[in-house]
Amino acid sequence: MAAAAASSTATAKDAAAETESKPSSKRGLIIGIAAVLVLGGGAAAFFLTRGDKEHTAAKAEPPAPAKYLPLDPPFVVNFQGDEGAKFLQVAMQLMTRDAEVEALLKEHDPQIRNDLLLLLSAQSATTLRTSEGKEKLRAQCLEAVRSIVKAVGGAPEKLEALYFTSFVMQ
Repeated sequence: MAAAAASSTATAKDAAAETESKPSSKRGLIIGIAAVLVLGGGAAAFFLTRGDKEHTAAKAEPPAPAKYLPLDPPFVVNFQGDEGAKFLQVAMQLMTRDAEVEALLKEHDPQIRNDLLLLLSAQSATTLRTSEGKEKLRAQCLEAVRSIVKAVGGAPEKLEALYFTSFVMQ
């Protein structure tokens, strides 16, 4: 009887252990399913929002084409060099994408040419021999033209660049 009681106790313990493991395996299964759903939802959200950004970027309008306005004829100025008078001939082009700014630049060409001639003639040969000096002059010329655009009611930031297309010193 002791053996039967021990056997029934062992069977009861086995049954209790089995019942306890079943809820834990059910709990583990539920946690696993929840984790898959959370990760799956996160991945879906990532791909959906990524697609929205790409879709939005595709809908954004591309920038307007660049418009280059040559300042013709090229500028010819004399300035003080190391050994007397020097001559500088510079051809320039302005770049914008805005039709309004383009119209302002054309309309105010005499004022632009005047200010640039004064700026060019104030240079020194020593400064203009270096690429840094030329780049500094180009930036000063761009700012001079932008200040004119601003003064006449335009948007100076829409004048994007000024390029030297020819630069000759003698």
